[in-house]
This record gives sequence, C-alpha cells and structure tokens, in this order.
Amino acid sequence: MIYNLFNWFREWLDDYLVYKVLMVLDQAEFRAVAAVILAFGIVVTMGGRTIRWLIKQKIGDSPEFDHADLNRLTRQKAATPTMGGVLIAAAIGVTALLLADITNFYVVMGLLCLVWLAVLGGVDDWLKLTSARRAPGSRQGLHMWEKLVFQVGLALLLGFFIYQYGYNNEQTRLLGLPFQRTFIPGTNDPAPGLVELTLWGFGLLSIFVITGSSNAVNLTDGMDGLASGIMAIVAFAFMVLCLAAGLQRWAQFLLIPHIPGSTELAVIAGAMVGACLGFLWYNCHPAQVFMGDTGSLPLGGLIGYLAVVIRQEILLVLIGGVLVAETLSVIMQIGYFKLSRGSRIFRCAPLHHHFHLGGWTEQQVVVRFWLISALLAAMALATLKLR
Repeated sequence: MIYNLFNWFREWLDDYLVYKVLMVLDQAEFRAVAAVILAFGIVVTMGGRTIRWLIKQKIGDSPEFDHADLNRLTRQKAATPTMGGVLIAAAIGVTALLLADITNFYVVMGLLCLVWLAVLGGVDDWLKLTSARRAPGSRQGLHMWEKLVFQVGLALLLGFFIYQYGYNNEQTRLLGLPFQRTFIPGTNDPAPGLVELTLWGFGLLSIFVITGSSNAVNLTDGMDGLASGIMAIVAFAFMVLCLAAGLQRWAQFLLIPHIPGSTELAVIAGAMVGACLGFLWYNCHPAQVFMGDTGSLPLGGLIGYLAVVIRQEILLVLIGGVLVAETLSVIMQIGYFKLSRGSRIFRCAPLHHHFHLGGWTEQQVVVRFWLISALLAAMALATLKLR
C-alpha cells in the first residue's frame, strides 16, 4: 500500500521535491530488506500480547509420541501455547500489503496462498487444541486427506493461473515463455538447462512442490526454533533468487529464467525472513510459543509457490535439504515399518527426533540443522554460476 500510494502520488511528490527522498521505494531490493525489518518488528512487538491471549484461551500443546523416552524428553513442553503461526502469517500479510506492489499478479496469488493455508492450519490447530472443551469423542482435528484436498486444490489453482498469466503476458511471450520450463542448475540456458512443460505438467509440478513443501515444514516443526530458523535461511535464499529472476540484467548474467514482475516476490520472501526471525525471539529454547499448523503450512506453501513462479523447483530441493530429509525419514519409517511388520529404520521419525534420542540435546539438533541449512543455501546460490 505504501508503494502503491507512492506510485499514485509520484507527480505530486516530484512537484514538491519530496520524490528524491522517497525514490528509494522504486527499488525492489530496498523494499525487500525493509520487509525483513518491518515483519521482524511486527512479530516482536505483537508477540507478548498474542502469547498472553493464547494462554488465556487455553490453547496449549501437550505433545505425545509413540515413544516413552521421547515423551520423557519433551514433558516440559506441556501446555506451551500453540497457534503462534498467526503472528507469522499476519506479519507477512501486513508487510506485503504495505511494501509490495499489490497490483502485481504474483503478489496477489502469494497473498491468496498465505491466507488459504493459514486458515487451513488455523482450523486444524483450533480443533485439536480445543478438543478438551468439547464433548468426549468430538473431533480432534482435520483428517490428513481433508488437509490434502485443500492443499492440492490450492496448488492446482495457483499452477493454472500462473501458467495462464504467463501465456497471456506479452513480456513473457517475447522472452520465450520461461514459465513453461523448469530450470536445471549447472546447465546452460536455454537448452538443455530448461525442460518444457505442458499446462497439465505445470499443474502436477505445482501440486508436488507446493503441497510437498507445505507438509515438509509441518513435519520439521517439532523442536524449539527448528522450523523458524530453517525457514528464515530458506526464505533469505529465495529473496535473492526472486530478485535475480525479476531483474533482467541479473537473470542474463546468471543464465537463469527471467520472470518479469517476480522482483515483487522478493518483498514477500523478505517478510518471511523477518517474520521467522521475529518468531524465533519467542520460539527459541525454551519456547514460549509454538507456530503450529497455522504457521508451518503457509510458510512451506509460500516457499513452494515462490519456487514455482521463478522456475527454481530443483534448487528448492537443495536449499530445503533439511526439510526434504525430514520428510523422507517419515516416509521411509512408515514404509519400512509396514513392510517389516514392526521394524524401524530410525529411532523415531521425523529425523530430528532420531538424533535427539541418540544423545544430542535439543539445542544441538536445532543449531546443527540450522548450520546444514545455511551451507545448503550457500551451495545452491553458488550453483547459479556453475556451468
């Protein structure tokens, strides 16, 4: 809104010699960095009163696992307020509305993704965490298939509109329709570095990336500061990638797909960085609040959405390597348990619990996973110049 007001009154500001003071708002790079600071400030400022409200509403988590030792290690977390993700979602939304171009198609779709998944996660959290107030046998939360229906539906909707927007956009058509292709790091543009996609292929890829990343962050959110710290790192990497994809001179220099208008998504990515860092203020060990599905689902879905728009789905797998490992550990554990009729690969899944039960303290697991995420993000950005 601030950026749009600046645009609307540009001539008036120029007449009164104010434009030169505010012209920095024209730079998406500046607004992306400003988004980090603003979102951080919103979460830190509103965190205390939000936590007190959640405590008053008795929205507390009592984590229980199918493992006696893990229950013993996490018993001190009982009654910690959850649904703190409302802080993250609100900070990202408010910051994007203030600093991003709200007439930009990709920003509108990003806000849709944020609100859709925040509401979905909020409903699930509320049903689970307030079940004790209701009659015995009442619903404990959304079924997995119900969440998947809404996640897949959103991803298909976003994929369809992104494809159609790119196809009907004159700029992208002149650039050779880059939205139709998936970029393969380490190869040259255009061939063989880009793989052509049909509308249905693009839709299926959108479902896989957006739904998968949304659930991956949800699975990773199991220790104080783990998901928020990792997502701050991942979002920062995508802030850089969105700027690179949206600025033609950067895209040409790095030989990556140029997606006109995607620089505005750097503002959303910056807001994600700031919101996660601000949430970490309260979520670091010992956590005063958990994000719950209200935070984890929109964070994961948004990062997947950014990857789809700028055609960097493969780099998302590398940058979010810890998220991928966490998800695979759950799939492998469940699959092997059923095939072997009771045997396990890991002490407990997701992967962070395996290391916790192996003797690492919770803080050691969290910080080491942060370090791995930072290294993977650096490696991913370095691949942009590897040919």
